[in-house]
Amino acid sequence: MTIPFGSAASRQVIRELQQAGYETVFVGGAVRDRMLGKKPTDIDIATAAAPEQVKRVFKRTIDIGIEHGTVLVLMHGEPIEVTTFRTGTTYSGKRRPDEVNDVPSLHEDLQHRDFTINALAMTVDEEVIDLFDGLQDIEHQIIRSVGDPGERFSEDPLRIFRALRFSSVLNFTIEPATLAAMKQLAPSLRVVAIERIKTELDKLFQGANPCRAFHYSSEIKLPELFPQLFSAFTELDRYAPFIDARHGYAAMLAETSETATDLAKHFKLSNEEKRFLKQCEEAVAVRFTRPFEDWEYFIFSTDVLEVAERIHFVNNQGTPMSSQQIERKKRTLPLRHRKELAFTGTDLLTWSGKQGGKWTSEWIGKIEYAVVQGRIKNDAQAIKEWFIHEITREK
Repeated sequence: MTIPFGSAASRQVIRELQQAGYETVFVGGAVRDRMLGKKPTDIDIATAAAPEQVKRVFKRTIDIGIEHGTVLVLMHGEPIEVTTFRTGTTYSGKRRPDEVNDVPSLHEDLQHRDFTINALAMTVDEEVIDLFDGLQDIEHQIIRSVGDPGERFSEDPLRIFRALRFSSVLNFTIEPATLAAMKQLAPSLRVVAIERIKTELDKLFQGANPCRAFHYSSEIKLPELFPQLFSAFTELDRYAPFIDARHGYAAMLAETSETATDLAKHFKLSNEEKRFLKQCEEAVAVRFTRPFEDWEYFIFSTDVLEVAERIHFVNNQGTPMSSQQIERKKRTLPLRHRKELAFTGTDLLTWSGKQGGKWTSEWIGKIEYAVVQGRIKNDAQAIKEWFIHEITREK
């Protein structure tokens, strides 16, 4: 049984707009994914109706991007984005085109999309509209600009990076004329906000063949044009594939003289991503001097340890530990979490007869380390005896 395209709510939105006299179709990446046999996500709907006309058709709407032709229609409690047929005309690096021209024609809308594989439309009855041979390019696994590639990349330079992303995610070949225009216009990526580039890079790292994208990046001279951002691309194929986008950034860290803080600043990484990179930085530094001890298995996550192992063995002979092996090692530790310690800070005050202060947290850390390293058992009496002996010795 074939699963209908889109949700029931999205199909109803299309039907109601059509009944009101406006051509309306599914468009974009979801249609492409359907043709690739993948589960479509992020369903997009395009219509000949202007935003004000869309709002007149439906009782419940939200102006989420009306200046860019997009209205959110609430249908049976489901939010459905509806965008007027359009083309962006000027661009200065923001998240969206500076100026959007609404156009009455689906042909004109599709003509200004980035690549033929994304310039597909589908009716509510699942008839595919293919005006620019996108189905043929899907069959031949080719990324090709719609029309003149120079014009398409000039409309939005981020499309250069999107081509790289699709070459990784889909494992498709970039058509020569499209690649030549990418190389010619690659310097225009300077006007693109780094947040937009990072979004594409995250997806590129998690693609089926990121090495293909790294190869194309070198062909269009990105490492030379943007050494602070992409100089590591010439070596990243050694670390691919990546389980997670964060692993890609960790590999970049291993191939540059940048610190985790530097890299986080360049790409405006989240605090969580920055913490992950800093931990990778610490773990890699340890692994290049010696094998991990119980303490490293305790303080670092499996994810961090796996990255450090891979980075170490990419640069040295041997086989890195797998995540399963790391997890098995973690299960042998005396502790998995600090909260499992068989004493509390209050016990330290009782045993020492001292007032609380910074010293308590320092000693909790010392005891934790000693327990994890197997110097003392995780037993309240054993810990008490060790603590009293050690604190007396330090006086």
